[in-house]
Amino acid sequence: MNNELVNYPPQQDYGVLPVGTTDDHLIEMWLVDTADNTKQAYRLDIQQFRDFVQCPLQHLKLPVLQAFKGDLEDLGLAPNTRARKLKAVKSLLSFAKKTGYTQFNVGAMVKIPKSKNTLAERILTEEQVISMIVQEHNQRNHVLLRLLYAAGLRVSELCDLCWKDVHPRGEAGQITIFGKGEKTRHVLLKESTYKELLKLRNDASNDDPVFRSRGGGRGKAGSKLDPSQAHRIVEAAAVRAGIETYQTTKRRKEIVVPVTRSYVSPHWLRHAHASHALDNGASIALVKETLGHESIETTSKYTHAHPDDSSARFLKI
Repeated sequence: MNNELVNYPPQQDYGVLPVGTTDDHLIEMWLVDTADNTKQAYRLDIQQFRDFVQCPLQHLKLPVLQAFKGDLEDLGLAPNTRARKLKAVKSLLSFAKKTGYTQFNVGAMVKIPKSKNTLAERILTEEQVISMIVQEHNQRNHVLLRLLYAAGLRVSELCDLCWKDVHPRGEAGQITIFGKGEKTRHVLLKESTYKELLKLRNDASNDDPVFRSRGGGRGKAGSKLDPSQAHRIVEAAAVRAGIETYQTTKRRKEIVVPVTRSYVSPHWLRHAHASHALDNGASIALVKETLGHESIETTSKYTHAHPDDSSARFLKI
């Protein structure tokens, strides 16, 4: 959308914000407590928004924001993608109002498009999870797959795990997780999982990462595993097990070769943990605490994805 250039009035004192605060400054403050992966996605979404509206946040009007929402639809983006971009914009505009940077929250008047709940499509069966784990013969990667599933970890939580976070509990053990929302939680492990985890330690100190990089990809040898490396390990395990695979190509030394990939990511194992635990009798409250969900509503989505009954069973056809 092309707007005419306007000579906007000088900045005023915004209360909690320093005098002279700009949109760029505000965005950086808004992103301060955001996870690194989320931060990068938000930057791209907000830049797309700013490129479209071409005006400072303090002069944003509702019709322009509505036009941006319409432009996302015209681009043919999936509903989930449009919703994510609008949520980022609405969050920024809400922050701008709370800090006094803007007088009104224009984003409050724009609704997020509803999208299909695809959670059920991303829940692996118990047989699929076991297949992924047993076919992984690399010790580190085998334990990585097992712990992602057994503890329901986010990939960032797995990569940040150090040996000082691993503690014995009788014959078994537990791990301490400092996760999303800066919340600490403790996850008990079965004896077999705990003992297999300890086999990775060797002479590592308490401050050493549990899962070390071997120096490939983004990782430096001996440093903690990068989330992108963990993604590749999980995807490779899913490809071996033939789960959610698809065909694509890759260029190697100027030659295009066919490659088999999988849609499965580390988060699928977290989904599987929640679904299987509930199916096997765990309470929603217990699964909520183990996974570190913000609310019980988040955990209850797994019961909706795998309902115990349906009126469809009572029909004649």
